[in-house]
Parts: sequence; structure tokens; C-alpha cells
Amino acid sequence: MQKIYLFYKKTNEMNTYSELFRSKAKELNIPIVNHLEDATIIASIGGDNAFLQAAQKTNFSPQHTYIGITPDLTTGFYTDFTMNDLDLAFQMMSKEHQAVRSNPILQVVINDETPFYCLNECTIRSNVIKTFVLDVYIDQFHFETFRGDGMIISTPSGSTGYSKSVRGAIIDPTLPSIQVSEIASLNNNHYRTLGTSFVLNADRTLTLKVIQDGNDHPIIGVDNEALSIRHAKEVSLSLADHQIHILQKDNYHFWRNVQQNFF
Repeated sequence: MQKIYLFYKKTNEMNTYSELFRSKAKELNIPIVNHLEDATIIASIGGDNAFLQAAQKTNFSPQHTYIGITPDLTTGFYTDFTMNDLDLAFQMMSKEHQAVRSNPILQVVINDETPFYCLNECTIRSNVIKTFVLDVYIDQFHFETFRGDGMIISTPSGSTGYSKSVRGAIIDPTLPSIQVSEIASLNNNHYRTLGTSFVLNADRTLTLKVIQDGNDHPIIGVDNEALSIRHAKEVSLSLADHQIHILQKDNYHFWRNVQQNFF
């Protein structure tokens, strides 16, 4: 039997939607549990941001299946169901053979310490109104020296977010890869960068070494959360060795979602 761990923001609106969800679960005799380790499914009520928070708070558990349910009329990139689809959502959750897609996760290691994980992107930015400098390594190869406002390192599913706003490409999530995009790079006789986004395959490791020139306290974000790192010298990024599993409709199509959200 499936058991559900429910995640939502505690607001009056979300409380109302969660009660509707709980009522439907009770009607179908599907238990909602209070402890993550007792669950088989993690259900998020809210938009894509709520789904990202649910994934972060549950450590992108590879042992669970995630489902995103939005109160909006249209679905997002992680919220495949609306509150109007509750019957269908519970039907899909109850299936013995569920329709599930597996999305790559980005692993972020700062100063060789405990890794962080993200589903959309990691950003590294100057924390003052001043450019900063990064030495960019692909594996052990020094690729370029970057000066500018920052960099965005995104997964394929994250390519529809912040990365797209700086003219990054949209990448099919079935292609495990890392996309690297610049934020306002400075190009002159002293600093020269590629000047466009580039994509690394799943086996590559990207390393960003922060040049210690006085502006060496960058802001580092994973998905929609800022990390409280006081002094970052080196950030290493690669695809994690596990993925997140997301329940989807039988007719799910990533490019239909792209069309629906951007056209």
C-alpha cells in the first residue's frame, strides 16, 4: 500500500488545499504519514517553487516517488497535476506500475566539505556591487578566467528557469548534462570568456576557484535557497550519482510543457 508524506506551505490557502487532499486520501483509505521514513510517496501542494522546497527538505530522496500538485489551472515543470486532477493523481499514485520520470540532480561541493544538492540550478554571484573573478576548470583543465557578476550552473530540467533568462538553451531532461551560463561577463584585453552558455556531459566536473582579491565572499544559491557560506575558495559541481523520481501523467511530454509555459 502507498503511504504519503505531505509537504506544503502553512498558509490559509494551502491549508484549505491540504484538507481537500487529506479528505480524498481518507476516502480512498490511503494513509498520510507524519514521518518521511514511513512514506512511499512525497506529495507537494503548491507551484514549482513549493516542489523544489519539498525536494530540498527531503534531501532528494531516491527511495521515494515525488508528485507535484498545483492549485493553479495549468501545470508547471514539476507539478504535473492540478487540484482539479485529484482523482487522477490518486489513481496514478495507487498504480502498481507508476508512470515515473527520473531527473538529474546537481551535486555542489564547497571547499571540499559536505555536498549540497539541487534540482534546478546553482548560482554563484558577487555579494557586493562589484565584479569578481573565477578560474573555471573543466575536469582538471583550466578553461577560462571569468570576471563578471556571476555564473549559473543548471541541470536540464533547470534550463527552463534562471538559465533561460540569460539566453541559455532549453535542454531535454532525458540528456543528463550540466549547462554553464554567464551573468554579465566582462570582456576586455585582460579578461576574455567564451561569452555564451556551454554544456558539459554527465561525466564532467566543473570547478570554480574564487580569486582571492578582496571580493571573495560570493553568494551561492541552490535552487531557491541561499547558502550561508562565509568564505568560498572552491566550488565543485557535477551530476549526482542518484536522480529524483517524479510521478507523471501517462501522456506527459516535456516539450508540451515548454510550449504551454512559453508560447
